[in-house]
Amino acid sequence: MFAYYFKLGVRSLRRNRFLTALMVLTLAVGVAASVSTLTILHMMSGDPIPDKSSRLLVPQFDNGPLQDYTPGVDPGDMQMSYIDASNLLKSGQGERRTVVYGVAAPLEPARKDLPALNTTGMGVTRDFFAMFNVPLMHGQAWSEADDARGADVMVLGRAMAEKLFGNSNPIGQRLRMMGAPFTVVGVADKWNPRPRYYKLVGGDTFGDADDFYIPFATAIRHEADLNGGISCSSKRDPGFASLLASECTWLQFWFETSSADRSELQSWLDGYTGEQRKLGRFKRNAPNKLYDVMEWMEKLKIVGNDSKLSVWLAFGFLALCLVNTIGLLLAKFSARAAEIGVRRALGASRREIFRQFLVETAVVGLAGGVLGLVLSFGALALLGMQGSSTAALARMDWQMLGMTFVLSVAAALLAGLLPTWRACQVTPAIQLKSQ
Repeated sequence: MFAYYFKLGVRSLRRNRFLTALMVLTLAVGVAASVSTLTILHMMSGDPIPDKSSRLLVPQFDNGPLQDYTPGVDPGDMQMSYIDASNLLKSGQGERRTVVYGVAAPLEPARKDLPALNTTGMGVTRDFFAMFNVPLMHGQAWSEADDARGADVMVLGRAMAEKLFGNSNPIGQRLRMMGAPFTVVGVADKWNPRPRYYKLVGGDTFGDADDFYIPFATAIRHEADLNGGISCSSKRDPGFASLLASECTWLQFWFETSSADRSELQSWLDGYTGEQRKLGRFKRNAPNKLYDVMEWMEKLKIVGNDSKLSVWLAFGFLALCLVNTIGLLLAKFSARAAEIGVRRALGASRREIFRQFLVETAVVGLAGGVLGLVLSFGALALLGMQGSSTAALARMDWQMLGMTFVLSVAAALLAGLLPTWRACQVTPAIQLKSQ
């Protein structure tokens, strides 16, 4: 009977076409508004690296002074000093380790027809590429020896490589940066996770891909300009050397461990902070913490309250559309009272009438879903025109694609419950006498 009722539902779309079109459009607009905003929220809050997000860990220390300190208050700063970053790199803890140092530097192309470019990149260790699943289009990451001696080597981002060298392989080419010739050893393929979870503090959360990657030791040796935030709880002397020796926090650190090693790493960090306190550091005696990727994004409130409020407002608009759809369905089903009376007189039960009209309502919801999907793509396209960062979020995956139809049909069925119930209450005798 479902197939028969479905055919009746498709045919009913051609009855009173203006009323049907109005219902489908009302439902589609509500679905498009809610799905487009929900898609943005979904892309912002989704797990950016689901295969290992629980194994990538950020340590947090509180190395601030005792002055103006209130015990139990979260320091909020998720970066660390050069002293701690260096110690953690040498610790051998975890399967892999990396520092993330945001760098800004002018880059001089080998081509004479191109001027010097203002570029931004990262000072990292070679483990960075394996830890965050960075794909390499050409070449490879630098060696451990390059890390240790701070070699003048770099991995270019794909966009920058194509800008400088077109489609040719640039491995072995030299580019001048920070007053030194850097040798290109690799080219990263398209990789720009949104949000940029590996460098959220002091960085552009939904910004463009990095132009280059160089060894962390190289960035330190060249005293590279910092592209990011820095927090100093006490005064320090001017100069890069004093920055390295200070308690200023400006570097991000990541560990990669196995799932079972998190508690072991936490114990080691507790021991490390204990040793540093004996040296006169970590005077606040605050507990250190570990955050995996999703915990860190939650702590830093990557998805703000304004984004969540937008979704609630969009679903409020969908509820308003449903109220209008209920009124239109009541009008449509009321006009078929005579038909319902005849069917009831011929032996159809109220349950069968309810099923028939509910299936017809689902057909309306399906039509609204198709139109809503088209409108959703249009809305996301308009949002994407606001900038490259928004464009990366304004895209619909298969999960949201399926949800569009589910939401549309569910909304139509919800709106159709009252009109369908009213249709079941038609008294056959009264309708037959009125004919």
